[in-house]
Amino acid sequence: MLEVKNVNQYYGGSHILRDVSLKAELGKVTVILGRNGVGKTTLLKSMMGLVPIKNGSIELAGKPIQSNTPYERARAGIGFVPQGREIFARLTVQENLHMGLAYKKAGTPIPPELFELFPVLKQMLGRRGGDLSGGQQQQLAIARALAAGPKVLILDEPTEGIQPSIIKDIGRVIRMLADRGDMAIVLVEQYYDFAQELADDYVVMERGAVLAHGKGPNMEVDGVRSMVAI
Repeated sequence: MLEVKNVNQYYGGSHILRDVSLKAELGKVTVILGRNGVGKTTLLKSMMGLVPIKNGSIELAGKPIQSNTPYERARAGIGFVPQGREIFARLTVQENLHMGLAYKKAGTPIPPELFELFPVLKQMLGRRGGDLSGGQQQQLAIARALAAGPKVLILDEPTEGIQPSIIKDIGRVIRMLADRGDMAIVLVEQYYDFAQELADDYVVMERGAVLAHGKGPNMEVDGVRSMVAI
């Protein structure tokens, strides 16, 4: 569904991404791992068009999108949950969810499925986003990205700063979405055990390049834990 081919990206004179390639397939969770500062977040931002790439290609369902704006990529079917969540703190939960429908027809209702996935949000529709706990804000950020029914869901460290009970809830939702078979999920994650539990495919990055890749069930045998250990 989403394919990155030989992507290079620079910040000034620094070569950040070096010939990075990966595939994210429908019905699978593709996990990207690596130590801090190896280019994982830059790769996700490149997929979304938030930072330009120098060369290479990014394809969605076989069509090149590397020249598309972030808005066009979202409209084409990519949902993005950035690191730090970036919800609208002064807007209510309901208004945040409507922001996920911004390019849909006016009056498009919030999909009821979002409240099945994250029941706590239904109880807090009138509460401002900034008043939610970190875990609730993360659930809101994911729900907002899901509101428009994306074909690809990209998540940047969704467990960061989240209590264990909500980490389990988020993992359950990610697995459920992948198992439906109509969505590809790309997950950047520092928490190795969480990543291993969800990964159908994995990619390990080091110094802006792909160090290793393979099938999720083989992560332990392939020594991925030692590759990402600090």
